Amino acid sequence: MPRPTLSVRLALLSLSALTLAACSSEIPDTHPEQPVTKRQQAFKAMLRSFEPMGTMLKDRRYDPDAFARLANELASLRERPWSHFGPDTNYPPTKALPAVWEKPADFEQRRTSFIEASDRLIAAATARNEADARSAYAEVQDSCKACHRDFRR
Repeated sequence: MPRPTLSVRLALLSLSALTLAACSSEIPDTHPEQPVTKRQQAFKAMLRSFEPMGTMLKDRRYDPDAFARLANELASLRERPWSHFGPDTNYPPTKALPAVWEKPADFEQRRTSFIEASDRLIAAATARNEADARSAYAEVQDSCKACHRDFRR
């Protein structure tokens, strides 16, 4: 059987690349106020404060001043995403499950748990106590995981 020509191989490669790109591209948020995009951006901003704290603890390079700065940054961002979970915001590109809108009291409880856990994180960071910071960080992380388990794809 003859081997495909170079032009056929390049065409197949290009077609494969386009197919993969089409499958992985995000669906745009076309709603006028873009609430899905806004809440996703708010969560990503919180993550940019939260993840470095985890890295610091994991690598055993606790810097109390940097940790406190990041905890305060998280505190300043933690209320931003919630207002963007309005009744008409369950549409692509959301990663939220319908349970957010079907079980609003449960969703609110998860949000409250996150806020309370982050309060303890801020207190531990302010006290500059590494052991307390580790424990409080784990509580925030657990509150995030619980919410994602119940309310996120």
